[in-house]
Amino acid sequence: MDLVRPPAVAGYFYPQEGRALEQEVARLLGEAASPPGPRIRGLLLPHAGYRYSGRVAAKGFAALLPWRGRARRAILLGPSHFLAFRGVAFYPYRAWATPLGEVAVDLEGGRRLLRLGPPFREYQEPFQEEHSLEVLLPFLQAVLPHTPILPLLFGEVDPGEAARGLLETLGPEDLVLASSDLSHYHPDPMARTLDAKTLERALALDAQGVAGAEACGRLPWATLTLLARAQGWRAQLLAYATSAEASGDAGRVVGYAAVAYLA
Repeated sequence: MDLVRPPAVAGYFYPQEGRALEQEVARLLGEAASPPGPRIRGLLLPHAGYRYSGRVAAKGFAALLPWRGRARRAILLGPSHFLAFRGVAFYPYRAWATPLGEVAVDLEGGRRLLRLGPPFREYQEPFQEEHSLEVLLPFLQAVLPHTPILPLLFGEVDPGEAARGLLETLGPEDLVLASSDLSHYHPDPMARTLDAKTLERALALDAQGVAGAEACGRLPWATLTLLARAQGWRAQLLAYATSAEASGDAGRVVGYAAVAYLA
């Protein structure tokens, strides 16, 4: 069956028209800082609307530029916001569509994970309205064109189980991108304090601390942290901001970070 996952949040989280989206992504990447170098293997990235978290996301994606034409695939780890379930979901879409075109899915990689059994499962429903992976794709299309993705959505799961399964299939030309925002709806000073503690744990590769943090993607992020520990990667903070910097409303903010994982 030739299945393509259509965009669910185009026109809401990012521009719906292809040319406008291309220009917006190019502008954000053009403003991003220089990448940390070719040894990057993983990223923690935000998934809010581009107005709020686009600058932080762009600083993370700019770090992937040395991998252009070299990456075998991008493994995407995101939280399920709208549907509760147990395990890690994969669904065999042939591709995911955005206003910039289609992104191919690594179907064989997904099937290999499904053959491992729990916590990996074939499950379509969590993907249908979820934005946590979709908002990453236009940046990936700009930075790493023609690189296939392996999209995984996390329900309730032990990050250790997920990491062990991913380690069985992780290759030296694979990139791992985890999607998470940080604290939600606190006054800006409190949010920055909470997020600083979370980032301190993340930079120390404290997977248990990350798993217990106030972050909607805490389980995908903890899984990436465990992969980093197992592979000997180190973490480096690339950018941090809160939504107050875009909205001007410091009373009730969301925190965003880009963290690189370097071999």
